[in-house]
Amino acid sequence: MTTARRDAYTPETLLTVAVRIFNERGYDGTSMEHLSKAAGISKSSIYHHVAGKEELLRRAVSRALDSLFAILEENGARRGRAIERVEYVTRRTVEVLVAELPYVTLLLRVRGNTKTERWALERRREFDQRVADLLKAAAADGDLRADVDIRLATRLLFGMVNSLVEWYRPHPGGGYDADQVAETVVQLAFDGLRTDS
Repeated sequence: MTTARRDAYTPETLLTVAVRIFNERGYDGTSMEHLSKAAGISKSSIYHHVAGKEELLRRAVSRALDSLFAILEENGARRGRAIERVEYVTRRTVEVLVAELPYVTLLLRVRGNTKTERWALERRREFDQRVADLLKAAAADGDLRADVDIRLATRLLFGMVNSLVEWYRPHPGGGYDADQVAETVVQLAFDGLRTDS
């Protein structure tokens, strides 16, 4: 029976369970025993798919990071005035956060206690820096208000976007959809930052 259950599990379904448990218990507070119970399979069955808990963490945060970095390669992030590009990146970041909510939630909660967590934090800083650079370019173009500190504006923008993991939950048939949330974030942030507002 264990073999049948193991065969029913794929690396992707196991990852889904692991991310849920990591988010509920915290990565440090999650053992392989917790994961095996949540998945309904033995620990040895988990090792059939992955080397251990840290590999699951690496796969999870990689999924979030890969989705975020992919935004920076999209046409909307690469063409046009810096203000248009940073608005595009902000909108798409919200959309990715909503689409990959459990994975991004985990990414935002890593603290740097393991090699994988330190790697994830470094990659996150790299993404944040690239967005900050777009804001600086928009300011240099004269498209952002001169009386607003760009470093502070960058922190507040990331704070607003990242706070979504704490309260946003998809509501089929009602509530806020991803497009509505993304558009509202962009309006709130950039209507106050643009020189033409």
